[in-house]
Amino acid sequence: MTTQPLRATPDARAHLLPVTDAQPPHQVIDGDFARELLAGLARRPRSIAPKFFYDREGSALFDRICELPEYYPTRTELALMKAQADEMAECIGPDAEIVEFGAGSSRKIRVLLGALQRPRRFVPIDISAEHLHVAADALRADHPGLDVRPIAADFTRPFDLPAPHAASRRRVGFFPGSSIGNFGPDEALGFLRRTAVLLRGGGLLIGVDLVKDPALLHAAYNDTAGVTAAFNLNLLARANRELGANFDLAQFAHYAPYRPAEQRIEMHLVSRRAQQVRLCGHVFEFAEGDTLHTENSHKFSVAGFRALAEQAGYTPRAVWVDPQRLFSVHWLALPA
Repeated sequence: MTTQPLRATPDARAHLLPVTDAQPPHQVIDGDFARELLAGLARRPRSIAPKFFYDREGSALFDRICELPEYYPTRTELALMKAQADEMAECIGPDAEIVEFGAGSSRKIRVLLGALQRPRRFVPIDISAEHLHVAADALRADHPGLDVRPIAADFTRPFDLPAPHAASRRRVGFFPGSSIGNFGPDEALGFLRRTAVLLRGGGLLIGVDLVKDPALLHAAYNDTAGVTAAFNLNLLARANRELGANFDLAQFAHYAPYRPAEQRIEMHLVSRRAQQVRLCGHVFEFAEGDTLHTENSHKFSVAGFRALAEQAGYTPRAVWVDPQRLFSVHWLALPA
């Protein structure tokens, strides 16, 4: 996942074809999605940040992925949290303000809120505004004494948090789902360092997927029902809906191999044939087999992640791992 707007390199501009008469020659390119998709299509190799998966349709598809039998991370992390919620709450302490990065459907925060002593405020941050506010309204209904302050924002970029709650003792981050794996190594370190500044005096409770049998990893990202493929392809459908692009979804295939040397899953969209795509007044050539790289999902060892967290300024404390060693949840403390 990238944290800055992407720009085409000089070499990549050779692949950006002239505008044809059928396209609006002065179309305004507005919004991060348009700018980053244009830049991602122009560069070699082509890539786009996975944060753009999460429009309304993409968020709904990801919720379906989390229920799939092959997709172990969600149910494993939920089981860990349910079993160890009291210990996690003891680490966090009473009167906390919780900031969740990439809040999603709020299933996991409900487990944590149920165990915490007098949580004062919950600040969910998510790029999908509609999905975020629906989940926030449901939490307000179920926790009437909790101050819920949703922020529709890209948490990989600067954003403003509300002033600390007057009754809170500490601000604690919550980052479940192993979304840290979507960052490259340097980006993950940078993200952890930024959160360490935001959460000083508190800490971070974070879910981290572990290195394991490649067959399990392959199955998790290549489900037999094709939901992950639909989630990946929805990125192109979103470009058609929002930006007037003309991606033919039937001519792109989902591809998600595991790269053992890099300890990561890579997700790609592969062109099934030679074709042209029009987007925001430009034409892009795809040869058969060309790919658009849409996501990395890095896996970690427990020791490796603890070393990364320590490098970012955290003090690794408790860690919880399921009996099959599929997934881990870490409590990282911060000095005042």
